[in-house]
Amino acid sequence: MTRWAMTADLRRCVGCQTCTASCKLTNATPPEVQWRRVLDMEFGTYPDVKRVFVPVGCQHCAEPPCMTVCPTLATKQRADGIVTIDYDLCIGCAYCIVACPYQARYKTPVATFAYGTATESEKKNAHPERLAVATKCTFCVDRIDAGLAAGLKPGVDPAATPACVNSCIADALAFGDLDDPDSKVSKLLAENQSFRMHEELGTQPGFHYLWDKVDT
Repeated sequence: MTRWAMTADLRRCVGCQTCTASCKLTNATPPEVQWRRVLDMEFGTYPDVKRVFVPVGCQHCAEPPCMTVCPTLATKQRADGIVTIDYDLCIGCAYCIVACPYQARYKTPVATFAYGTATESEKKNAHPERLAVATKCTFCVDRIDAGLAAGLKPGVDPAATPACVNSCIADALAFGDLDDPDSKVSKLLAENQSFRMHEELGTQPGFHYLWDKVDT
């Protein structure tokens, strides 16, 4: 089997937002939509205060709450773990947006543009099928599927890897198959301590955060 997953090394992320920009460019999302965001967080008590940057987006959960509330079965989960949305089935009820504990879903009722009216680039990359329906990060599933069809390996070959991972200037993001012990994500998780967001909810996210190294 294959279980696609992503890791983010919070010790390496510098909060540059390049992943956010590359996601917007690749997926042509509206100005107010950020499928990949980076949270800027501070914690601790003066003078021992720390700052950490946390990339967030759809967690591609093994038990996605967004899927179970969808009345039209528009939200689906592939055998490889990627959670998708069928825009033809989605009725825009937004139940999934409310159910998602990661605030990773969006709904754009009407087309919006960065400068009021559509630029030539925005016209060229318009996605009318995404209006008035739920949208979210797809792990760049089109790149994954096209890459696999061409004999490429997601997480290794850039053409088959999510755009955010390719663009990360700090090498903080990684992608690969959790069921492959030799994949980069499997090795990173074996060599580092990690956590997942809201694990207590039982969603079993496919997005893992690396933190302090395991003592050997």
